[in-house]
Amino acid sequence: MRAAPTRPQPGTLLVEVRGILPTLRPAERRIGEALLHDPEGFATRSIAEIAELASTSTTTVVRFTRGLGYERFKDLRHDLTEQNLRERLAADDGIALPTDISPDDGMDEIVAKIARNESLSIADTAHVVDVGALERAVAAIDRAARVDLYGVGASAIVAVDLQRKLARIGRVALEWPESHAAWTAAAVLGPTAVAIAISHSGATTDTVEFLRIARASGAVTIAITNHEQSPLASAADVVLRTAARETPFRSGALGSRIAQLMVVDCLFTGVAQARYEESVSAVRRTRDAISQRASR
Repeated sequence: MRAAPTRPQPGTLLVEVRGILPTLRPAERRIGEALLHDPEGFATRSIAEIAELASTSTTTVVRFTRGLGYERFKDLRHDLTEQNLRERLAADDGIALPTDISPDDGMDEIVAKIARNESLSIADTAHVVDVGALERAVAAIDRAARVDLYGVGASAIVAVDLQRKLARIGRVALEWPESHAAWTAAAVLGPTAVAIAISHSGATTDTVEFLRIARASGAVTIAITNHEQSPLASAADVVLRTAARETPFRSGALGSRIAQLMVVDCLFTGVAQARYEESVSAVRRTRDAISQRASR
């Protein structure tokens, strides 16, 4: 039996709504989208007004509210009001900017909006990432004879980043740029290997299949994703959650990459710290190798 949803921790309401959005029924998804599009306006409206805004019924609004772990709609509005205040305080001028880029924005507004969203993506990810899961992932990578990584699109860039970092401290790490090659590699990994799959949505078919094959082969599987209830998370032994702030105009853009790169940096630092002297020595040798050849 599935456990009842629990009320979000303070400051994480918007993160939770983004996380469950892909799993919601169409009517409830419209409510979630309305909340994310205008959280300040949402916090001032009644159940009836929200129902009208989302072209649905008050019963659906109540179901959406309880799906987030709230018994009463006014408690959801209370937490959302506090979240909105946090967003304002995060801005230097105390004024909340709309999150998406509009046709009339000047370059100064574009810079301000992107900087705000990326800063909050990092802060939100730091708030929701499971430190215990991070520790288990670090321990698995530290024990592994080999680490295989896979992602598609923007997530592939993050996979390459982690592969380069691990290789620089002497760990055997491979990033697979093509799905069939990745699946072939995953099929023969075995229990001494770790497979890491990266996907913002957690629903990218090729990425999910890579992790499923790796798990079936006996490897420890790690997912880095924004959505805990995604197919990718279901195929993982360890889930590292991100909290990217994406918008319709910038879907799949910096928000997801910044959040993923933060998690990757935490992973790498933990692995390097596990064998501190060995890692420092390896970094020094790789730096010397580059500097010696660059001076020729």
